[in-house]
Amino acid sequence: MANFNFNKVIIGGRLTADVELKQTQSGVNVTAFSIAVNRKGAKDKTDFIDVVAWRQTAEFISKYFKKGSSICIVGSLQ
Repeated sequence: MANFNFNKVIIGGRLTADVELKQTQSGVNVTAFSIAVNRKGAKDKTDFIDVVAWRQTAEFISKYFKKGSSICIVGSLQ
């Protein structure tokens, strides 16, 4: 039996709201947002995925993306 031991996801969707950049007490950039992902083949079914981005990624997303923007996320589930 194969031992699959990895945690990686790729999700594409649209931002549900404008992204707000925040900083932790130690000055690390962070943003939390959700994306809407339509289910393939299911009419009027949408999943909402919560995402947290840190440091330069958080800064980039808050600068270049807004509500309704298409976005592709690559990361891990936690």
